Amino acid sequence: MPIRWSLAPGERLVTITAEGVCTLEDLEAMFDALVVGDASGWRKLFDARRGEAQGTPDDLMLLGARMRAYAEVLSHGPLAIVVSTPFLHELALRYLNLARADRPAEVFDTPEAADIWLAGFAK
Repeated sequence: MPIRWSLAPGERLVTITAEGVCTLEDLEAMFDALVVGDASGWRKLFDARRGEAQGTPDDLMLLGARMRAYAEVLSHGPLAIVVSTPFLHELALRYLNLARADRPAEVFDTPEAADIWLAGFAK
């Protein structure tokens, strides 16, 4: 499974890890699981450093549209995305722009920096 996630209800934190080739379907399955788990409003750490995006520009547009639709009916917690390459950084910024969710979101080069930033939103 290229995308794994774990839920920490006590901390209201979702930790997501991408490894290998990740498709639109993989991301959709993860987002659906977060909605079903009532975790969309939690803080999220998405470590994409070992992931490889596979898809088309249309796939990215579909993902952004899905997130905009979720934003209409669900709350979204802060999102920290950790990347390792300029390509993944650009892809993360495009996703954030297309999703337009009303929430704090940042892209980081290290998980440590992302953890520090997310800790500022702990309740």
